[in-house]
Amino acid sequence: MPPNGKIRVLVVDDSALMRQFISDILNSDPRIEVAGTARDGKDALVQIKTLNPDLVTMDVEMPNMDGLKALEEIMKIKPLPVIMVSSLTQSGAETTMRALALGCVDFIGKPSGTISLNIRDIGQELINKVIAASTARVIARPGIFGAPKPAPRTLPVAPDFRRMTPPVNTGRIDIVAIASSTGGPMALSELIPKLPKKFPVPIVITQHMPKEFTPSFAKRLNDTSEIEVVEGFDGLSLKAGRAVVAPGGSHLIVKRRAGAAVCGLSDAPPVLSVKPAANIMFLSVADEYGGNVLCVILTGMGRDGTDGAVALKRKGAYVIAESQKTCVVYGMPKAAVDAGVVDEVLPLNEIPDAMVRLVKG
Repeated sequence: MPPNGKIRVLVVDDSALMRQFISDILNSDPRIEVAGTARDGKDALVQIKTLNPDLVTMDVEMPNMDGLKALEEIMKIKPLPVIMVSSLTQSGAETTMRALALGCVDFIGKPSGTISLNIRDIGQELINKVIAASTARVIARPGIFGAPKPAPRTLPVAPDFRRMTPPVNTGRIDIVAIASSTGGPMALSELIPKLPKKFPVPIVITQHMPKEFTPSFAKRLNDTSEIEVVEGFDGLSLKAGRAVVAPGGSHLIVKRRAGAAVCGLSDAPPVLSVKPAANIMFLSVADEYGGNVLCVILTGMGRDGTDGAVALKRKGAYVIAESQKTCVVYGMPKAAVDAGVVDEVLPLNEIPDAMVRLVKG
């Protein structure tokens, strides 16, 4: 970060009006400074070399070089945090999933399409995401680009730990509940495909994501995983070998119906400004399963999931938090660690094996 302590942002959009709107929003926060703007992907690559920004906001659909191609080039030549600005449409959602797979840190949806005067409606969300992404650990994907893995940002890294004594709950685990936010789609796309087809218990997942994007996200996970992955709906049964993703805009809850566990949806207000909220999901899991739960908290900004993890821990659940070493944003796991409810802190690549080990008792 430069001497003035501000986050320097490059705004990329083919619309001059959108560039101005986004710049005005970001410059309104004293922590952020718009270092420059670019009209397309090619222009962005030139400006990155010239301005050396801390972060880029990138439109998806642009002439000459679109946002996905520009993102791919950025990850090759100078990996840095990129937030994609995408339309809230089916095609926009699918493109965003591709961008997340390519290494973008986060995304934000344009409320009304490609050229939207309503971008001001999401101003605070954009500011919050830029601030969170500015500290992100950027992950290039060598398998896609052949790019070297960049060094983590120069933040102090807490040592990992593993519980040296048995957890309070020495009985069985009947369900796995996972929470994630910023960086979560990429983390889940690495974690879930590593689970075996006959994973012996159901999995419920809350990932902070708009309702227009969760169907594509669940489908993408399902297409790359041995277990079944579906977007949750009211009455959907929870069963071994199935992972359920909370639909955007609704809280996912777990309840018993005729003796069987099923999904429910709640239209309660956002909790800690998010909907779906992991806290609500975790609390419902605690009510229905007691301590027979494995709780996993992955990368994300904020502290969603901590209060629910506290409730689960009081009933004897086992809690894993992702290590700062692999988190894109070490916010949600850190909050749980600081609350004293985490049994193990593990890098992302070790969590699938730990999940299998624990559910098999």
